[in-house]
Amino acid sequence: MSRTLRTALLLLLTTALLAAGLAGLVLWQHDYGLREERVTVPAAGHDLPGVLATPAGKGPGPFPLVVLVHGDGEVDATHDGFYRPYWEAFARAGYASLSLDKPADWLGQTMDDRARETTDALAWAARTRPEIDAARIGLWGASQAGWVLPKVVARAPEPGVRFVIAVGTAVNWERQGEYNLRAELRAAGAGAERTAAALRTREETLALLRRGAAYEEYRASPGADRELTAERWSFISRNHTADATADLRAMRARGAVPVLLISGADDLNVDGAETEAAYRSLLAPGTLTVRRYPGASHSLLRTPLERSSWRLSLTAVFAPRALFPPGLLADQERFLRELPGGSWR
Repeated sequence: MSRTLRTALLLLLTTALLAAGLAGLVLWQHDYGLREERVTVPAAGHDLPGVLATPAGKGPGPFPLVVLVHGDGEVDATHDGFYRPYWEAFARAGYASLSLDKPADWLGQTMDDRARETTDALAWAARTRPEIDAARIGLWGASQAGWVLPKVVARAPEPGVRFVIAVGTAVNWERQGEYNLRAELRAAGAGAERTAAALRTREETLALLRRGAAYEEYRASPGADRELTAERWSFISRNHTADATADLRAMRARGAVPVLLISGADDLNVDGAETEAAYRSLLAPGTLTVRRYPGASHSLLRTPLERSSWRLSLTAVFAPRALFPPGLLADQERFLRELPGGSWR
């Protein structure tokens, strides 16, 4: 065999071994130790596809359950796989997870609609799934779910919601929007004149929303966002008055519901300090645990990764648990383990 042929074969073998090693690494990194079952749940007039994930290797249950409530946007049950590290952390504490696809017409929903959808999912799990402990069901929700979670807690029939994990949630829709605008302008290095102009445009848009202006009138306004669709304008029109204050106060009337409030220190969307202050003043004393993560964004991803699309993609493939700041997943696992009654045995 010639030296050239030997070199070529060696290179081919090395490449094959490297590819096999990388494939093995990816498979290992995406093995979450979960039993995932595709389910269909009747919720708020829809039959929504979803996933019920239970801890692998821990018997048939019954397991306490975390029901996930999505943030804004079109989201499937796994959030394109983003939720699985969360489900794994919950499973380590002995908890199952239930997550549903958003309905196709989600832009037609109000926060009350979303709360009814979530309450129906709770009832479905409690009544029809023998592997679920109906007395130990709680909620995990992100971002826009902040206007859904307190409604569900306040309205859910007995035995009610036993705990809440709130991730990057706000209290008042319009104040959150102003905070987001100011934060993004600061991040972009905008000067006083540009900031003032943006705030004027915002007030003009709010005036249109407050008097129920049609989309065509908004589109004709000088500050209209040309990428904003009629469906999105309709969604904002339905929900821009959302405020969680009354529902948070109603949560308190349901008893001592433990709440874990999570935020990222680099969040440009939500003022975590304002949310924390509201939760502390409105919830029952001793029920709130707060965790704020340095170097984390609104999505609770590590900020440097979120700002680099190629680093984000590579990490999602080869080390998905490393997408999150240190302690985030472990803190949620600990919170669940330390709830009254302890974790599943």
